[in-house]
Amino acid sequence: MKTECTQGEFEIQGFEGRKFLVRNDGADESSDGGLVLLMMLEKSYRIIARFSRCFRDLRNPKLIVHPVLRLLKQRIYGLCQGYEDINDHEQWRDDPLLSVACEMTDKTGRLAGKGTLNRLELGGDAESAKERYKNIRYRGPDIQKLLVDLFMETHTGGQLGPQQIIIDVDATDDPVHGNQEGRYFHGYYDEYCYLPLYMFVGDFPVWAELGTADADPADGVIPALSAVIGRIRQRWPWTRIIVRGDSGFNRPEILSWCERQPRVSYVFGMPKNRRLLQIIGKEMHEVETACKASGEAERAFTEFQYQTRKSWERPRRVIAKAEQLPGRTNPRFIVTNLEDRFLTPQYLYENLYCARGNMENRIKEQKLFMYADRLSTQTIRGNQLRLWFSTIAYVFMLLLRKKCYGDDFFAKAQASSIRLKLLKVAARVNVSVRRIVVHIPSSFPFWNAWLNLQMRLQT
Repeated sequence: MKTECTQGEFEIQGFEGRKFLVRNDGADESSDGGLVLLMMLEKSYRIIARFSRCFRDLRNPKLIVHPVLRLLKQRIYGLCQGYEDINDHEQWRDDPLLSVACEMTDKTGRLAGKGTLNRLELGGDAESAKERYKNIRYRGPDIQKLLVDLFMETHTGGQLGPQQIIIDVDATDDPVHGNQEGRYFHGYYDEYCYLPLYMFVGDFPVWAELGTADADPADGVIPALSAVIGRIRQRWPWTRIIVRGDSGFNRPEILSWCERQPRVSYVFGMPKNRRLLQIIGKEMHEVETACKASGEAERAFTEFQYQTRKSWERPRRVIAKAEQLPGRTNPRFIVTNLEDRFLTPQYLYENLYCARGNMENRIKEQKLFMYADRLSTQTIRGNQLRLWFSTIAYVFMLLLRKKCYGDDFFAKAQASSIRLKLLKVAARVNVSVRRIVVHIPSSFPFWNAWLNLQMRLQT
């Protein structure tokens, strides 16, 4: 029988003649003290509790050790704390504070290992999954509704809702990990990838749907908009909604659908063509002359009614930016059904359309720091669930950031900074019959930020 020997200490040489030992013998201690903040956030909004109601658990109740709620808490808290893979839980499940956060304070038991968490991800959709041994299944439409509900509940615009919201639409690439289901090559991204469709309102994700690279992401926009806007209209019937996206989503059917909806407008990028360039020929000549004289970039804005020869059934308002940069031209176009003449062409392009770049930053933040690109299970349905795990974890980070209003640093911090400075802190955990005490080091530099957060989370 092979003997397993794990070294429990090591020595560091060269510290003023004194012996310097590092020992791995800290009992009931955690490196993830920020779980306390995540627990308070969950208590306030019940995000994971409501997320768990989107699942059907067909397992025998008498044989269950880890209910779905506990599994989801373990998985999502892990993403928030930086444990992106289920293999990490094979060791992290012994963390004493994680046991408290997942409501398993019985020291005789352990949290779920990688096998149980893996079966959670392989269960698939409740309506289509037929596998006999994959008995935890999700209801996709309910999860998408939950994202919209969380956005509306955390919005500070009052019961009547805001006067106007902007729904940003975009897709991104998620490289595949080997020979997975739905593996297709995408020419633009020059790789084999998935193509998730996202919708954000400001910083908040209201839609996350996994697509494959062999399909146009614009094909799923109308059903997604119907679900998101329909859910919003149930609570905010009078809110004006603007749908915003780049030229990849400028499709005649999407424009016509938006025009048929009450109080729904759109602003989409528009690919340039020969006719459009001819229309702004005068403006391009003027900025080219000005650029030669000044040696700097020059731009001008104009608008006109435009109709394609075949695909559009009616003329639409097109905004053009004629821009000359040193050495090259840079004309740009957008199309909109906003008819307010006080909205000048320059304002519509620079202030309204270009602001969609913030959504691209939010997608990058979720991919880089909340591991939305860790879609490495074999099946599409399992990777769709991982995408939702990442999105729910991102909502936790978003709400922590939102609760830090007034703090010049944390109110604008990225998820990685929030994790590093607020969540990754040492803690000693004492659990008894009557109370649970978590000891945070007195040298912790962000204790005041913790105090402010706990006050806001508990009021």
